[in-house]
Amino acid sequence: MKRLLAATLLSLAAALPAQAAEYLIDTDHAHAFIQFRIKHLGYSWLYGRFNRFEGEFSYSESDPAKSKVTVRIDPASVDSNHAERDKHLRSKDFLDVEHYPEAVFQSTSFEQNADGGALLKGELTLHGVTRPIEIEVQQIGHGPDPWGGERRGFHGTTVLTLTDYGITKNLGPASAQVELELSVEGIKK
Repeated sequence: MKRLLAATLLSLAAALPAQAAEYLIDTDHAHAFIQFRIKHLGYSWLYGRFNRFEGEFSYSESDPAKSKVTVRIDPASVDSNHAERDKHLRSKDFLDVEHYPEAVFQSTSFEQNADGGALLKGELTLHGVTRPIEIEVQQIGHGPDPWGGERRGFHGTTVLTLTDYGITKNLGPASAQVELELSVEGIKK
């Protein structure tokens, strides 16, 4: 009777849909980054990052399509390693952080590729404008950490056109787009 009950429970568990594991993005220990680069007048690259953001994601090994991501960014935390430039980036000419104190990415789909990469689609709200974007994603790794938890990491890239988000300051045609690089390490909840 016990064997029959155990076999029944195992078959019921196998029939249940796989649950996606939930992760908190580890920004407390600087294990996640949102970095950008944009051409400066077409002559060089200007690099920067956002120092304050938070978010979470879910991921299912057996059904990656169930994966979801939410990230909230503080645009006032923009850091290009130059105080006067950062002040200008926070102004009405660019991020207008006084009127738009938060940027948000919310995923809408996650499509695993045969080569191990993925395409993460979602909506980015930046500068008061919400638009669909696509992020090319690679899983870096996953497993236990030295403190008894579990972690999973991803790297992604995308390109944004500034005018799509109402940022119309003309820096020349070479500076019309900004490249974003996202490195995320999540701690399993």
